[in-house]
Amino acid sequence: MPQSLAKIYIHCVFSTKKRIPLIIDAVRKDLHSYIIGTLANLGSYVYEIYANPDHIHVLCTLPRTITVAELISKMKTSSSKWIKKQGIKNFSWQDGYGVFSVSSSKLKVVENYIMNQAEHHGKLSFKDELRDFFKEYKVEYDEQYVWD
Repeated sequence: MPQSLAKIYIHCVFSTKKRIPLIIDAVRKDLHSYIIGTLANLGSYVYEIYANPDHIHVLCTLPRTITVAELISKMKTSSSKWIKKQGIKNFSWQDGYGVFSVSSSKLKVVENYIMNQAEHHGKLSFKDELRDFFKEYKVEYDEQYVWD
């Protein structure tokens, strides 16, 4: 019997609306667990996740059966509702997102990058970080549409 097989790794990055630092330490670990569970239910395996106060990084697999847009939409919608139930009433994610492909040979590099987010952002803003990704991945963008 024929099979359809795929193993696609993606690094997802998106911010809170207007990059307002609403993700507090008290909910961070539970938010990670909630998103991991949401993605697992979609058939995605999470290798690493870290929610900064104003944005999040998720290294995961892209399931063979859904699009990137569907994966991100389901992750953002469900986690936004969950965060609001935790008492952060005015929470919302930005409308857009960045998703970058990751080679299997670079998984550990990206995992380490995400694990060291707290330290990393002591030196670099989220905007500059995302600009660096755009440059590295040769993504053309317009500043006026990236930040919401």
